[in-house]
Amino acid sequence: MKTSVKDAMTTQVVAVKLGASFNEMAARLRQSRVSAFPVIDDDMKVIGVVSEADMLARKVLSTGMLHRGEQQKTEDLTAGDLMTHPAITVSPEDSVEVAARLMYTLQVKRLPVTDPSGRLAGIISRTDVLAVFDRSDEEIRKEVTDDVICQEFGAAPRQFTVAVQAGVVTLEGKAETAALGRVIVRKVRHVRGVVAVRDRLSYPDADASIAGPGF
Repeated sequence: MKTSVKDAMTTQVVAVKLGASFNEMAARLRQSRVSAFPVIDDDMKVIGVVSEADMLARKVLSTGMLHRGEQQKTEDLTAGDLMTHPAITVSPEDSVEVAARLMYTLQVKRLPVTDPSGRLAGIISRTDVLAVFDRSDEEIRKEVTDDVICQEFGAAPRQFTVAVQAGVVTLEGKAETAALGRVIVRKVRHVRGVVAVRDRLSYPDADASIAGPGF
């Protein structure tokens, strides 16, 4: 049974309003020890996300502009100026695997969780996801090799190379057909603890070029 985001998310969320100042956000980052937070409107709907990286980049840019005599101060900036929008969010009913793959693809550490109306319901982080998976890369690699490749598909272990890092599985080797290779990738993607699959298989079929990267 898959774990839902609602079972892993944190409901005590540090969020800011659209007009929050740069200094206010910097203080809240330090106090709460987070690296990003959602930006919400008066109805608690998530409209964007401000990260520590966004603030640092703008601080460096503004400092350079001031050195050239241009009139812009970081103190004048608000969450609305700095946020990434629209925000990428997940639903409480989404699986933890969905959240993990989004975080991997977007290279972010956390995602806001919103209810059907778009209101902030919580936040889920990489730490939350890892706590649910609670599986080592070696455990995942062994299941992919022994249970999926060998038992389900009857392939010899030496036919494929399986590497796992931080839940990301890389498959290499030669599939007998492109169709078989895609089925194996799909099965591996659903192994518990797998965040993403890099399909590096070689296919003898002429249509192998459309196999895709396997994410």
